[in-house]
Amino acid sequence: MKELYDKMAIEAMAAQRAVVNTINAKRGTKFKVKDAQPYVDAVNKMKPMGEQAKSVFALHMDSVNTHFNVLTGLTDTVRPEDDPFVEHYQTPPIMEILYEEDPAFKRSVEKFVDEIGRSEALIGRESVRRYGGFYGPTCVVDFAFVPGSTSNVVNRILQKMDIPLDHKRAILSSKSWGMNTSYGVGAKFQMAIEDGKTLSEAMKEEISMLKMVYDTPVDAQAKLMDEAGHTSFDVRKYMAQYKDKMKKTVKNAIDDEVFYGNIVTVPAYGVGDVAHHISQSMFNMTKDDVVMAVINAVTEVMEATMEKARGKFKNEYSPLTIATDAAAAAATKILWMDGFTTMMVLDLLVKRFHNLVLNNPKRGAAAELHNVDFIDLIEKGERIIDHKPRGAGCVVQGITIDLSPIERNTVLNNPQWYTYPACAITVRFSALMRLADFPCLLTSEPVTATMMTNIIALHKKEPHSPARVCKFCAANYFDYKCKYCNWTEAV
Repeated sequence: MKELYDKMAIEAMAAQRAVVNTINAKRGTKFKVKDAQPYVDAVNKMKPMGEQAKSVFALHMDSVNTHFNVLTGLTDTVRPEDDPFVEHYQTPPIMEILYEEDPAFKRSVEKFVDEIGRSEALIGRESVRRYGGFYGPTCVVDFAFVPGSTSNVVNRILQKMDIPLDHKRAILSSKSWGMNTSYGVGAKFQMAIEDGKTLSEAMKEEISMLKMVYDTPVDAQAKLMDEAGHTSFDVRKYMAQYKDKMKKTVKNAIDDEVFYGNIVTVPAYGVGDVAHHISQSMFNMTKDDVVMAVINAVTEVMEATMEKARGKFKNEYSPLTIATDAAAAAATKILWMDGFTTMMVLDLLVKRFHNLVLNNPKRGAAAELHNVDFIDLIEKGERIIDHKPRGAGCVVQGITIDLSPIERNTVLNNPQWYTYPACAITVRFSALMRLADFPCLLTSEPVTATMMTNIIALHKKEPHSPARVCKFCAANYFDYKCKYCNWTEAV
């Protein structure tokens, strides 16, 4: 098994390195979808080993290739405003394939849609709370069960329903790691209220939209993109072509008894590197040398630490833990270099959130989601790199995290080159604040996606999303909300 664990680490770091190398080469230029070819090439080198299910790997690899080929056939580029949504066009067609292939699952979804209509009190309460900032900074599309998230609400609705447990779990997975449309609970309610409509009118719009997400997911996503002003390519053509090309892969996964929740999850999380992580917005952000240096240094810390861990991984979850913990430690180390602590940043961003609610009640439904990811990241990092007994002493599962790439990074160690030289005390912090809105390569999504496919391929019949664990929400320090979380009651 050690050979398998090492393979997982190699594949994951190859995905991360393909993305980062492309950004280094292309930053500051005009983005073309074909710029993502090196990432596609890295994905195509993934291979199942031993007992890993080939059908699960096919879901990941066929989806990335289909996404790339369909997208390049529809457009040369994607404008920044449209790039967050490129990973939301996969699950809707796959859900509809499952509906067509399994009438029993479709009936369960229809019952769930009816139950949404009977859950006005719950949906109304959660919509009001999210709109008013009741939970503090939260992620409406979180991959866990945090308060204010769509998964949290969907889980509560499913708990009381009499449908097969596996169907419940598949429905839940489809709106978490399986990004079934771009919708987050409470968004229609918020916009309706801000447009001057009554509370009852706002609730009708909210429930109608939530129903549509599950009843006709492809139409729902197209409608959402129309409303968002999407112009980069024809989203209806994309989803029609994607559905047609992925049908055989999905049928094979069904025949191989892959859990439906994994079938709707795996194809979605790997495609975002094409036109989202490798994108115009990323090329623009990384024109800044310090921002690029942070991404490079964090990646190099991951690489160096994973190399040290080769042959020492304890189980199939170990490579993921060590990689993500190393990245968190690296980000926090850079934060510390300018004299900032995690608690300072938490205080800043939580206070800013509450003022943002007051200043911008029409804020996007997902506006603070990456700030939440970022503060969770650095809080975890601080617990890792702090000295014992306060922290882990920079050791994870017996492996010492190698922070030397940060210490050797020329840009990060010469902040005076990028500001008024005698006062260069906030340069690295300001770069981290840019990345707080876009931390996908620090958390890291390419690594997580690759690792999860490897893990799911070993346990194809088990549910893997949303994450059935306490996420140790960092914002919880100021807006204590544990009693509103329901991960311990996950269906």
